[in-house]
Amino acid sequence: MKVIEILNFNKELLNRIRGIGIRLSDCRYIDLYNEYQTLQMQGEKITYIVAVLSEKYSISERKVYDLVKRFNSNCKSFTV
Repeated sequence: MKVIEILNFNKELLNRIRGIGIRLSDCRYIDLYNEYQTLQMQGEKITYIVAVLSEKYSISERKVYDLVKRFNSNCKSFTV
């Protein structure tokens, strides 16, 4: 299957996702966010969680804070 065929097949879904403000590249950080929530529920301090996840995923601490903020935000309204 070619890339264009996959994009064509999922065009409506991809447009909706983009339209409500979700970045498709963020899908690689879903596990990071789940780990963040787990560590937070275990009572770990935010600065510790961010430092651990930053090292584990080889990204900056600022990027971890940005991802958490973005994943916690509400989606924009989608107008048809």
